Amino acid sequence: MAQGGVRAHRKDQASCLRELARHHRSATTTIAVTSGKGGVGKSNIAVNLSICLAAHGIRVTLVDADMGLANADLLMNLHPRYTVSHVLSGVRSIEEVSMEAPGGVHFIPGASGLHELADLSEFERQNLISQFQKMEINTDIAVLDCGAGISRNVLSFALAADQVLVVTTPEPPAITDAYAMIKALHREGCPGRIGVFVNMANSRAEALATFQRIAGVAERFLDYSIADCGYMLHDTAVELAVQERCPFVICHPGSNASACIAAMATDMARRCTGQRHRGGFFSRVAGLFV
Repeated sequence: MAQGGVRAHRKDQASCLRELARHHRSATTTIAVTSGKGGVGKSNIAVNLSICLAAHGIRVTLVDADMGLANADLLMNLHPRYTVSHVLSGVRSIEEVSMEAPGGVHFIPGASGLHELADLSEFERQNLISQFQKMEINTDIAVLDCGAGISRNVLSFALAADQVLVVTTPEPPAITDAYAMIKALHREGCPGRIGVFVNMANSRAEALATFQRIAGVAERFLDYSIADCGYMLHDTAVELAVQERCPFVICHPGSNASACIAAMATDMARRCTGQRHRGGFFSRVAGLFV
């Protein structure tokens, strides 16, 4: 099929999906956790943030949306029998794939090596949309553990979220890549709130300096204000928790890292309570296939 024909075909599909989405409205808030580069603790933040949000009495679903390297299950010592790949193929429903995770969180395991969202078959598209609709019924906040970098898959999930949390560390390469992520989201017209979370900071002052460096560049070159979503101090409890395959907010609740994540979760829970939603994640996913 010629490129123009493929584009028209996808627009027709998107129109049908939007018509389905028009009849569905969700109160679910979606938070996409991503990063410019790997190795900055993105998945660890997503897992422990989800648990802290659930502690507020919020119904939380954590989705491992990292199509390249899905590993959130390892941090929680879970052994999924089924993953989102089984949902895409129609072999299992979202309810069958969903697992009970630590802290009362519902978890949707991801699958590494899945192809681009834009390359899904018509059956996979329709099935993904209908399954996400089911997920939203019993979810107040969906936390998406997205991949790192600015691939189409990562950007697609982030652009459909109400909030995007870009995780970075104080190291210059991580800062540079975090700004690249923010720039890509801004270029794509990201309608959600974009914030930065500084991980592995040696002090509050270093975390603030890191945020101000990224925020200053974004303000100067993009004319865009990013949100300060907090920071997490470098803490050996985090490394120990990873080795134990237990979220650090559970096995080391008195650690500095746990206090930092709890503070961010409290702020997010307050914001999400009165937030006006953009028609639910279900309806926004329909726009990914144009």
